[in-house]
Amino acid sequence: MVATRIGTAIQKVAELDSPARKPEPSGVVVGYSRTPCDDPGGHEAISRAAISRKLAALKGFEFAGEYDSSEKYPGNLYFIPDETIIGLELARSLGITGEHDLFGGVVPYPFVATKAISHPLIQPAAYAPAGWSAEFGSRVRDAVLVGYTVFTPEDAKLACSRLLEHGPARVKAVRAKGGHGQTVVCNMAEMEAALAGVEPAELADHGLVLEENLTNVTTHSVGQVRVGDLVATYYGTQRLTPDNNGMHVYGGTDLVAVQGGFDRLLTLDLPEAVHTAVVQACRYDTAAEACFPGIILSRRNYDVAQGLGSDGRHRSGVLEQSWRLGGASGAELAALEIFQTDPSVKAVRAACFEVYGAGYEPPPDATVYFHGHDAKVGPLSKYTIVRPNDDT
Repeated sequence: MVATRIGTAIQKVAELDSPARKPEPSGVVVGYSRTPCDDPGGHEAISRAAISRKLAALKGFEFAGEYDSSEKYPGNLYFIPDETIIGLELARSLGITGEHDLFGGVVPYPFVATKAISHPLIQPAAYAPAGWSAEFGSRVRDAVLVGYTVFTPEDAKLACSRLLEHGPARVKAVRAKGGHGQTVVCNMAEMEAALAGVEPAELADHGLVLEENLTNVTTHSVGQVRVGDLVATYYGTQRLTPDNNGMHVYGGTDLVAVQGGFDRLLTLDLPEAVHTAVVQACRYDTAAEACFPGIILSRRNYDVAQGLGSDGRHRSGVLEQSWRLGGASGAELAALEIFQTDPSVKAVRAACFEVYGAGYEPPPDATVYFHGHDAKVGPLSKYTIVRPNDDT
């Protein structure tokens, strides 16, 4: 019965995408980029435009491309930023005053948008940029791994020496994405070498994270998206896949999404590891809203790592947040479309895929966001599929 409802809902979604069925728009969806796109034909730009059209359809709006401040747009504006918007004044100047005005997030200071907030300072008197919240670190202490955020070379060395007392440390550039900008150090000489590769201005302005290194890691995704009155909250697991050079990179996410908030997600019969990840993500999410006044979030995604510490004991903790359009957004929107089309469906399984290599064809029931040759990464297919969830 559930499978039949999902199948019917998927068919209705396809019908609603037909131009002949689209109602007169009451607002406009626009993209918003901090810097001009350097490859309009690339997979990121094309995927983002396709997701923007999906969001416009969900809201009953028209998609008008990239935002132009000189344009007079009819009706309400809904923004899809390529990154978390930095600065409450900037957001207000765009007309963004709440979560119904964008898909993503607004934060008051640059460091709040990065993994820098995940850990406390090495000591209370350590240097930190304006707006730093010591309270946040206290609130999330049990929801993150052991680690520190530093803004000076001296604090970086002190933090590393403390972590090395218990095992290897992972050094992470706070603005890097997808696992890039990280190195594992086993002694202070390796830390010195890692620190030599960090620009002084980058360290002072944005910081550096040092945390305990885990092995046998599983990374869970826990998140929530809100578009209008639609809310989907989910848990999932990320996949790795070989790219066109044989390197293992992000290959997609398998998620289970429910209608409603985190409380609804926690009513599912979750495996213990997943339940722990959801609880930790909730604590992180609640702390962010409490400690950074003015923050606006309509898309929340948290990476939770679970693995073994150097002592062989199990660890679990939030690594970082994503308050912007992300790799799992195609699957998130697929779930929202089902919930909008058939409110009786309470939960779905949605998956997004990134498959490298020429000659690959996505499944016939997939929603394809990119299928072709990207100038930077080569042949690539990006798509989503939706399936019934048998756990509800």
